[in-house]
Amino acid sequence: MKTSTLFPALCGVAVEGAVLWDGRFNDFTSSADLNNWSWSNQVGPYQYYIHGSGTVNRYINLSPDYKNPNDTVSRQGARFTLDSTAYWNGQTMRRIELIPQTKAAINRGKVFYHFSLSRKDTNAPSVNKEHQICFFESHFTELKYGWISGEQGASNPALQWMTNQRTQWKLSEWKANVWHNFAYEIDFGANRVGLWYSEGGADLKQVVAPVSGVSTSSNGADWHLGVLELPRSGYPNTNEDYYFSGVFIEDGAITTKIGGPGESSFYILYQSIL
Repeated sequence: MKTSTLFPALCGVAVEGAVLWDGRFNDFTSSADLNNWSWSNQVGPYQYYIHGSGTVNRYINLSPDYKNPNDTVSRQGARFTLDSTAYWNGQTMRRIELIPQTKAAINRGKVFYHFSLSRKDTNAPSVNKEHQICFFESHFTELKYGWISGEQGASNPALQWMTNQRTQWKLSEWKANVWHNFAYEIDFGANRVGLWYSEGGADLKQVVAPVSGVSTSSNGADWHLGVLELPRSGYPNTNEDYYFSGVFIEDGAITTKIGGPGESSFYILYQSIL
């Protein structure tokens, strides 16, 4: 596209949407589409390399049944599974994670990282082990579930949100069959991080005002959608399922409606010229 036609087009649609990166699985036929990505063929919205030795359907599966039913924008959600093969690169930690594949500025200015999370009683995550969920490589902000390394006692049913490894907010118990909606409010320039949250179909509300002094470092390819489970002696592994939907990153004013805005024409045009 010529610059003379591109610039007016961008000016005309930039105000229509604030989605910088869209990870809502709307364009996926199945999780096998993740296999289209490689280091030499970086296509699609996700980098898929942090997983076990099995086929992709052992670890990630897609279905309309796996999304928050209150989300009318997402066509389907994803079930992430930790099983007996979910070890990456010879590590002792079980993990299955996706990384945004984008050249958009998801690591600059003030942005909002959105996702919805749920679990079921079947293949429930263990309360006896530490689970790091939707985290950055430096762990400047993340969710944690289960017994956290160094804690007293044997178990912990709380779902906690942290900055710099410190709890800023928590649910005393992560209950089954409830959809929890999150948005990390990250100001990379000001080193501040806040949290927006709601349950079910309710609009997001700010539950933690931006916390100062957070080491908001990211290269734009180190936010991990998924889960990393730390091993713990005396507690054997069992299959665990995690459900995600409504995954996207936006800038500007936050979208509080669950599922977010429809895919903006700005996002479509921006991606088409990268």
